Amino acid sequence: MFRELGEDAAMSRAGDETVAQAPPIPPPIMGNVPGSYALSVFRERHPVLVRQVARALPYDPDRRRALDRLLDEVVRDVMTPLEPSAHDGAAWAEWGHGKIGRRYVDVPFLWGESYFYRKVIEATGYFGDGPWRGVDPFGPMKQAELDGPVVDGELAALDGTATLSRGERAEALLLGSLWGNRADLSFGITLKGDQETATDLVVDDRPLLWSLIEAAAPGRICLVADNAGRELLPDLVLADHLLACGLAGEVVLHVKPFPYFVSDATPADVLACLRRLAAAPGRAGEAGARLWTAMEEGRLRLRAHPFACAPLPYSDMPDDLRGEFASASLTVMKGDLNYRRLVGDRMWPATTPFAAVTAYFPGPVVALRTLKSDALVGVPERTLAELDATGRPWRTTGTHAMVQARP
Repeated sequence: MFRELGEDAAMSRAGDETVAQAPPIPPPIMGNVPGSYALSVFRERHPVLVRQVARALPYDPDRRRALDRLLDEVVRDVMTPLEPSAHDGAAWAEWGHGKIGRRYVDVPFLWGESYFYRKVIEATGYFGDGPWRGVDPFGPMKQAELDGPVVDGELAALDGTATLSRGERAEALLLGSLWGNRADLSFGITLKGDQETATDLVVDDRPLLWSLIEAAAPGRICLVADNAGRELLPDLVLADHLLACGLAGEVVLHVKPFPYFVSDATPADVLACLRRLAAAPGRAGEAGARLWTAMEEGRLRLRAHPFACAPLPYSDMPDDLRGEFASASLTVMKGDLNYRRLVGDRMWPATTPFAAVTAYFPGPVVALRTLKSDALVGVPERTLAELDATGRPWRTTGTHAMVQARP
């Protein structure tokens, strides 16, 4: 049913005369390595998150008991199965064969982390028949980030792009999308900001990215979103720029069909951000109005494929999704989770070529990612040595970013 990464990497893409040499496939990143980032996620972040979710909404006694059971499961570190009646129980039973019943830390990190979030959704009754059906357990956190004067100031900063050339404006908006909520929409507008962000780019394929977009203009660009709120706003502003400047005839925004990781964007989050933009004064409001019209006209489309919430790498994507990406002039993968799924969340040597690892992907692809986990490829040896010599945990703290492209 699914292809293996090594098999796909050895295959040529349609219309491509070259065949990428498949690198040796390393083991997956695991959570049971002492001192690792993955272990800290399971041991520290997940118990705290369950408690935060329980406090975020006035859940009834049944939901609170379910969340208490999940907290106990996380603390004891044992994965219990979903109920057979769960709407996707059969799929998770198949994906979890040989995994469910073990410790969270003893299965691949990507899989275990995904299963945890699926259990959060189950505990809060998102798919149930009761009153909590369809209620996003992370909604209060998302809304709190989207509201308030901080976002007002960030949207107002877009007015500063009026004095920039078209090329400078494009770079500023790209950097805003790349850095997400580490920096606001004004990040990169000034020369000083551009120098700062460029210094912190571990890989900088921005010239290749723009050449791919311009060569296919006005093409169809798939933008695979990551987080909602203050990260999704600059993603939408970048999409508006691509459409308004004729660099894209259509932007397909891929989001999660239901809540997944804490901040992951869903269709409801996209609509909330569109309303936030459209209600803003100045250039932000103008962008919001254009995007609203673009959605009405079908030039901005939402896609919420079920595979977006699967605990699997993109090398295992189903044929219909593969076909969508193959027909796009470019696919842009936003964020850390999409990067992990793109490269397989494995213990790659960091210098492994990005093009070789992503050779299975059925079209041109670009990754825009701030580094928040250990998955990493395509870093020049000199850059790797310089960063490692600092002695700081630069791979997982969000202080560095990368723009990686493969034609």
